[in-house]
Amino acid sequence: MATLAHVHRTHSGDDLVAAAQAVLARAGEKWTETRAAVYAALVAVSGPTSAYDIAEAVGRRLGRRIAPNSIYRILDLFLQHNLVLRLESRKAYVANIHPGCVHDCIFLVCESCGAVAHSDDDAVADAVGMVVIKHAFQPARSVIEVMGRCKSCATA
Repeated sequence: MATLAHVHRTHSGDDLVAAAQAVLARAGEKWTETRAAVYAALVAVSGPTSAYDIAEAVGRRLGRRIAPNSIYRILDLFLQHNLVLRLESRKAYVANIHPGCVHDCIFLVCESCGAVAHSDDDAVADAVGMVVIKHAFQPARSVIEVMGRCKSCATA
């Protein structure tokens, strides 16, 4: 999953939503009301969130119950197009702040407070890519998570 070094352009607010919409449009996918509500629910939280929490937030926003399996289908579509990232250890999702930028992200997960920091390092991603190539492995996706204590918890 090697990448070429590039600039990671981050988005926020309306710009993030517009970037996500553009990625789906380029892929020939529609930006439906439910997809927009799911993405808005992800963007509204500051950290990783579960599909069930997203379903609850979307249900409140749309005024009707949304089945978790519908949320999972949308999240799978978003994962496929790099609009969201999945933290495997938390079974949770975060909005990708640079949709359209395909690379391996590194998550630093605090085991004390649950905070998650997202970092991009093309050198690490390239090193992982070289291991993949060396072993002739065909990855579905790469998830790099480092478990430990954040700076706040480590100094407390």
